[in-house]
Formats: sequence, C-alpha cells, structure tokens
Amino acid sequence: MLANAARRLGQTLTRSLLPMEALAVGALQQQAAVTSGPAGAVYNVGKATNIKFHDGMVPRETKEQLLGQKGVVLWFTGLSGSGKSTVACTLEHALAARGKMTVLLDGDNVRHGLNKNLGFSAEDREENIRRIGEVSKLFAESGVITLTSFISPYRKDRESVRARMAPGDFLECYMRIPIEVCEQRDPKGLYKAARAGKIKNFTGIDDPYEEPLSPELVVDAKDEAGNMQSAEDMAATIMQYLEARGYLGAPAAEASDSEAATA
Repeated sequence: MLANAARRLGQTLTRSLLPMEALAVGALQQQAAVTSGPAGAVYNVGKATNIKFHDGMVPRETKEQLLGQKGVVLWFTGLSGSGKSTVACTLEHALAARGKMTVLLDGDNVRHGLNKNLGFSAEDREENIRRIGEVSKLFAESGVITLTSFISPYRKDRESVRARMAPGDFLECYMRIPIEVCEQRDPKGLYKAARAGKIKNFTGIDDPYEEPLSPELVVDAKDEAGNMQSAEDMAATIMQYLEARGYLGAPAAEASDSEAATA
C-alpha cells in the first residue's frame, strides 16, 4: 500500500516537472518583451506593471497528499470578546494533536508587523482584511489548514476574500456571541474605554458589525440545552465539521494509467 502511494506521488511529481523546459523558454521570451502579448505574456495588476503569474512546480494536490489534509481557510469573525482567538487557538492545538499542519493568523499579532501601518478607519479595516485574505489564500493553496481570527466587521470585505478563493476553501465561522456577553468579558478593557469615549471607531459601540448572511459555521455562547459552551466544546464542533467534509484527510490520488488498466 505504501509502495503504491509512493509510486503515485513520484508520478505526480514527474508530471509536474515536465513544464520546466517550456517555462525556461518562456522566461527568455519575457526578457525580450516588457508589454502584454503572446511572447512576453506579461501584464499589469493595479499599480504593478509588467508582471506575470508563475505556477509552482509542485501542484497543490501533491502538497495535500504529503500533509494528509486539504488546505482551507477557517475565517473566525465576530465582536471583540466573542472568543475568536481563544477558540481558534484551542482548535489549532486539537488539530496539532491529530498531526495536522496549521497556521493561525490573529488580528492583534498581524498588526505587529504586516499591518502595523493600518489603523481602524473603514478604509484601513478594508485593507487589513484584504491583506490577510491574500496571505490566507497562499497558505490554503499550499495545503495548510489556516485559522484566521479577525473582527472583520464589514460583510463586503469578508465576501471579497471568499470571492478570491476556490469553492470550499473559505469557511466563515461566525462567533455569534451577544454584545452583552462580550462586554461582560471585556478581557482588554476595550468596551469600557469605548463607552467612555476614549476609543473611537470601536465595533459594536460606534462602528457597526455586519453579521454574516450564510456562514458555514455558527458558534453560539450556549448549546441547545441552554448550557454555556467552553472553548473546547466550540472547537470540537468545528473539528466535527472539518472531519465530516473531508478536510482532515488527503484528497484521493489519481490512479496511474497502468493501475486504471488493471483495476
């Protein structure tokens, strides 16, 4: 069984390396032309000029086979204090215990580096989410289970991220926790400061939060019996969702021509 899997993986890698010679020729052509056209095949995107998208030598399916999972973005959204980061972190630990490769992108952490030049105006929030969406997309396309924890209050920004991804790659996880509960928790004292007017543009106080219309996952503070859920309970529900939809296993490998002939 392992020998067959290794053989299929080797065949996939061999097929993926065949275009290298053609790409080398294309590179020479691109050096001779700096505008769009059949020879150079370069173009403009936004403010970037004379660029071209380069496909990787190792296809996504091969990476997912190696990792034994499917790449996906779990987009945690909800009010400050709703438990996004806590549940995402708990879920990441549970996935690691099962041998799954993950990355966790947290709103506060990302603002230490990649997005440290952005504030909390509507325009900056939009750019914040756009950047994270693009980073998340790269991880998912490499077969990594990507957990993102961002308030991401505007529906159009979240939908823009979804639109950039392949079907099934973006799972919106709405932490549907009432603002009263979030304000009682207030782990960083932000609600108190916002109520006092010390923080402006604070989501849920003087800036809106637009609830998802059709999220793949909805996490409530209480279960169906009315009991408060722990972060472990919430993470377990999400884990079950991923398991049931095949994200925790490798995609089925394509059978080789010889195997198909003898099947």
